[in-house]
Amino acid sequence: MEDKGVHLREVKKNFGGLDVIRGVDMDIQRGQFAVFVGPSGCGKSTLLRMIAGLEDTSAGQIVIGERDVTDVDPANRGVAMVFQSYALYPHLSVFENMAFSLRLAKRPKAEVTEKVHAVAQILQMTEQLDKKPSQLSGGQRQRVAIGRAIVRDPDVFLFDEPLSNLDAELRVQMRLELARLHQKLGATMIYVTHDQVEAMTLADVIFVLQGGYVQQSGAPLDLYDDPGNRFVAGFIGSPSMNFFNGTVEARTDTGFRARLDSQPDAVFDVPLSSPPDAGTPVVLGMRPEHLIVTEGDGMRVTVDVAEELGGVSYQHGSLEGGEPVIFQQTGARHNMHGTVQTVTAQPGRIFAFTPEGDRIR
Repeated sequence: MEDKGVHLREVKKNFGGLDVIRGVDMDIQRGQFAVFVGPSGCGKSTLLRMIAGLEDTSAGQIVIGERDVTDVDPANRGVAMVFQSYALYPHLSVFENMAFSLRLAKRPKAEVTEKVHAVAQILQMTEQLDKKPSQLSGGQRQRVAIGRAIVRDPDVFLFDEPLSNLDAELRVQMRLELARLHQKLGATMIYVTHDQVEAMTLADVIFVLQGGYVQQSGAPLDLYDDPGNRFVAGFIGSPSMNFFNGTVEARTDTGFRARLDSQPDAVFDVPLSSPPDAGTPVVLGMRPEHLIVTEGDGMRVTVDVAEELGGVSYQHGSLEGGEPVIFQQTGARHNMHGTVQTVTAQPGRIFAFTPEGDRIR
């Protein structure tokens, strides 16, 4: 069986003297839904455009399937791209927009009609085939853009933040539709987003980019449970992980004990296989859902904002030293605005990092 995956080897991109992609290696297997995620300016869209052939590659190799396509024209790479802006022809009907590339390739009329109707049925757009884009909702326009890509039967689908123009409710709906579409087509898909919730819910594999490098890659829950550095730990998860500066007090049989610098009476035991020495500065990471209100020792948090979301609430506050804290409450309604709460971390749920951001294991 032909590979039809995407493989990058030491890929680099610079614009003049500015290095945007600084040496990326990745393997996306046939049929995987891969997501590039990261903050604005991290290089994720540039990398996608390089795979598409819309940006030249300064160094390295791009292989799609079993072909080196590093210097191949975009039209001959076997990819189809869906853009954030839809890029539909306003004077053409939905049918003609979807059929455009097939007509350009001079495919037989019967084949064009059959393919467009088959794709419209998949996307539940059969009733809209005679309409113009101006008569469609945002979600329907995005379906047309996706349909135009599907009819080409590409080896790889490329999505550049396709949902960012939609409102929140429609984004959730389109996320589910994209996931179902991937299951139905079984095609290789690469998706760019800055929204880590989209990444977590859609991806088979996530590539977290920052500064032109892949900081970490893996299955969504693997990145969530075992982040490789502070950047990944803070980026994956919503709300973001809490970080507190501390100092190692002593090694223990299972790891080390640390005190928070801003609240020295707050002490935490961190299980690690290779604990640092006493006196070493560390950064402790704790997810909001792993912090619990306690009657015993812990961090004193002054709560100034409470987000009530129904089945869950997020309490926002700060320590005495000013460090921000978010902790989660579930079940009963817990509006703790204006109160001081003592919170601690669930056992074994604390991450440790160096001040430079490397994971301490």
